[in-house]
Amino acid sequence: MVDLRSSKPAVDLRSDTVTRPSAGMRRAMAAAEVGDDVFGDDPTVIALERRVAELFGHEAALFAPSGSMANQIALQLVTPRSGELLAGADAHVVTYELGAAAALGGISTRTWPAVGSSLDVGQIARMIRPPGYPSLPTRAIAVEQTHNLGGGGVIPLATLRELREISDKSGVLLHCDGARIWHAHVADGVPLSSYGALFDTLSVCLSKGLGAPVGSLVVGSAARIAEARVIRKRMGGGMRQVGILAAAGDYALTHNIARLADDHARALELASALAEFGVVNPDDVRTNLVPLDLSGTKIDAPTLAAEAAKRDVHLAAMLPHLARIVFHLDVDDDGLDRATTVLSEILAQSR
Repeated sequence: MVDLRSSKPAVDLRSDTVTRPSAGMRRAMAAAEVGDDVFGDDPTVIALERRVAELFGHEAALFAPSGSMANQIALQLVTPRSGELLAGADAHVVTYELGAAAALGGISTRTWPAVGSSLDVGQIARMIRPPGYPSLPTRAIAVEQTHNLGGGGVIPLATLRELREISDKSGVLLHCDGARIWHAHVADGVPLSSYGALFDTLSVCLSKGLGAPVGSLVVGSAARIAEARVIRKRMGGGMRQVGILAAAGDYALTHNIARLADDHARALELASALAEFGVVNPDDVRTNLVPLDLSGTKIDAPTLAAEAAKRDVHLAAMLPHLARIVFHLDVDDDGLDRATTVLSEILAQSR
């Protein structure tokens, strides 16, 4: 008997970074005017940097090859060596960047308990240490918008404004890991400039959800971005005719922000279908991420991922009992239906 499943492409829900450049994006890349970005004369990069800076209401931006590099550049801008950074225990800059803050920036990190996007501003305020021997002074706070391990949760604008007030009173700088800030913008309708006004630095990603093959930007003041360019070079991030990639990012900004609402709707639909198994609360699914808490089932995340992969549905095992599903522009309604069917059948057997 012929297995008809093999005639369809796999449904890859591991991340919104697995997308392939569209035909239109590839044409934009092929036609890009380029220069040498190390010399600062690649016109397509310059245009992208100006566009992103203006979107967030800042003076300047710097194109970087990865989100982790953009984050680490920004952290070095706001936290001097031997200074302290406060962040959530499940923050990407703490959990998934391999100790880079300490290894590359000489930054000491102290964390508040993992709460995802549900920040307790009062608790963060109480953690801030002022300068003066013998304590290590807190120099910066980093938050994540949207929050990866927090299931794509969105920090409310009011909470961020409270955090800005606290940071101003304490003389502490504020960084936003905005890898998926586009999703927060679409979910809550908050202008990107409103987010930008609250942070001293931001990192924003073009390959998470927007469909670009690579690239993030550091956003900040002109003086900080001038320093960021030096740090990027020191970290090996100097690039040459990178306008080819910047063109993809520009195309993504033009065509793929508004459509993120489709990913959010599909994520909510899947969460609603899987709610009967007690692994997800649809009310908690705000954007394109669906976290599956398997602690109340007879299956763990690696096993669920392995079983689903046998049927060409791929998801990420983040922790032993936490699986993550991420919708993106390469997953249509057919992919949603296939994922719903496969995961429902596996979860029904693991009750």
